[in-house]
Amino acid sequence: MTAILGISAFYHDSAAALVVDGEIVAAAQEERFSRIKHDHGFPTNAIAYCLEEGGLNPEQIDYVGFYDKPFLKFERILETYLAFAPAGFASFLKAMPLWLRQKLHLPREIRRGLDGKYRRRVVFTEHHETHAASAFFPSPFEEAAILTLDGVGEWATASFGVGRGNRVELTHELRFPHSVGLLYSALTYFCGFRVNSGEYKLMGLAPYGEPRYADLMLEKLVDLKEDGSIRLNLRYFNYCQGLTMTSRHFDRLFGGPPRQPESPLTQREMDLAASIQKVTEEIMLRSARHIHEQTGMRNLCLAGGVALNCVGNGRILRESPFDRIWIQPAAGDAGGALGVALFIWHQLLGNERTPTEPDGQSASLLGPRFENREIQSFLEARGAIYSRFDSEDDLCQRVAELAEAEKVVGLFQGRMEFGPRALGCRSIIGDARSRDMQSVMNLKIKFRESFRPFAPIVLRERVSEYFEMEDEQDSPYMLLVAPVAKNKRIQIDADGATGLDKLKSLRSQVPAITHVDYSARVQTVDAERHGRLYSIMKAFERRTGCPVMINTSFNVRGEPIVCAIEDAWRVFMATNMDVLVLENFVLLKEEQSDEEKVNAEDHLAKFELD
Repeated sequence: MTAILGISAFYHDSAAALVVDGEIVAAAQEERFSRIKHDHGFPTNAIAYCLEEGGLNPEQIDYVGFYDKPFLKFERILETYLAFAPAGFASFLKAMPLWLRQKLHLPREIRRGLDGKYRRRVVFTEHHETHAASAFFPSPFEEAAILTLDGVGEWATASFGVGRGNRVELTHELRFPHSVGLLYSALTYFCGFRVNSGEYKLMGLAPYGEPRYADLMLEKLVDLKEDGSIRLNLRYFNYCQGLTMTSRHFDRLFGGPPRQPESPLTQREMDLAASIQKVTEEIMLRSARHIHEQTGMRNLCLAGGVALNCVGNGRILRESPFDRIWIQPAAGDAGGALGVALFIWHQLLGNERTPTEPDGQSASLLGPRFENREIQSFLEARGAIYSRFDSEDDLCQRVAELAEAEKVVGLFQGRMEFGPRALGCRSIIGDARSRDMQSVMNLKIKFRESFRPFAPIVLRERVSEYFEMEDEQDSPYMLLVAPVAKNKRIQIDADGATGLDKLKSLRSQVPAITHVDYSARVQTVDAERHGRLYSIMKAFERRTGCPVMINTSFNVRGEPIVCAIEDAWRVFMATNMDVLVLENFVLLKEEQSDEEKVNAEDHLAKFELD
């Protein structure tokens, strides 16, 4: 037996992954355990979970891998500060203590994090190699082109190459400071959202605006080549030397300073979001077309934070020459933990790889699960009122009945998802036909901005009826955006609505998941991978004729997705959620005590809005 532990830490979304004899045993982000959103500390809790899931202790680990090369990254940081000195002195002073205390001593930190019980070597791979490995090795392809796009690793900000059998080879790269990820993050910052966590908000805001700044961006900010490579005009950016993403020249170009967080959104932010989204999609499309031309491959694998731009992914699938694409569900830094473990097993140790359909990632359900006895003990200690269903069919029928009555249902069952998306095991689900569900979930459950869209889950066998996708087309990881089918749309009056007023119009037969541009971030659900979720949806379909429901992550704004029973209980009790399903137990909010509701509200008040 060969056990390999992969670790990503100290930059963004720390995580751990365990691979044993080539099989992915477990993977999880540290934030789910620490309850600190995007926790970048050493993933002590995630490691402990992975080892427990594998029945191993640190002495039984054969290799530990880290997802990038810190000395190369440190070289890039020092060279950048020197190039801009003395302008970056304040940023330099802020960054150096952590590097000198911790990041330059990673073998020591890793051994300490493993209680001093791991004494073998620590393997360091390059950041984009781990992205490439995470994208290709779990994919269903024997060979494929690989594209990685993110903010920055050591020096690379984008790369491409090929994967064949048990090897990946990256042949080309784009280097810092020129980066599509940093470009998108700069606009995220300028529009008043938090960098490294608010990019998906910017993507959700884009359909409310018009891309009126896109040409200006291509003229002033970014020189985009036909092959998808870019060169940024650093006059407008400040991330190389300062503590902000953009400069005063950027302010002048776009009519004023950045939007203050939590202040009202204006048409400027909506138009900026639409513009950078259009530019980013063009970069992604040109890159994909160039890579197809260079490699001749029929399949494409994607990873890196930009691969979470599901609108761009959808356009690559529909408009690029590739037949199939596969995107790592944990495409950001967290996926690096899995990538380095698989890289060691296949590429460094030379073990064979046998691709499997639909893929080798077990629906990305790689986190912890809880037994009914644990749940019952917890509920009884809280004095909770519940119904227990020992019949799977009866439980699914009951949940479908509640959803049909427009109840908001928290679903906590099976293994927790690895990656940023809830895929039915730590999810909040509801009736997509409801006109009110989108605003109710945003304002009364998630406590987040009203403009944020919700994603649909759809039975895979009926996906082409409701979305402009092929029959039974697979999208199990909610990483592709597709238009709602034209025959499901409702013609709206040309009333001249702009900005957030667009929300008021009914656009389709499933309005709760139809964005203002008739798009939807689709997750397909099938019996093999999604078990109970599929059964609930089939029961809902039998009752309503509709194969589509809402699926959003089980958390409130500022909080990570729930991991443990107590996390789910607190969100249920502190919000206007109607129903909580904990494995075989169904709870109704109206039956629970007011004291528990107050305690849960006090707990959730500590989470910082972002």
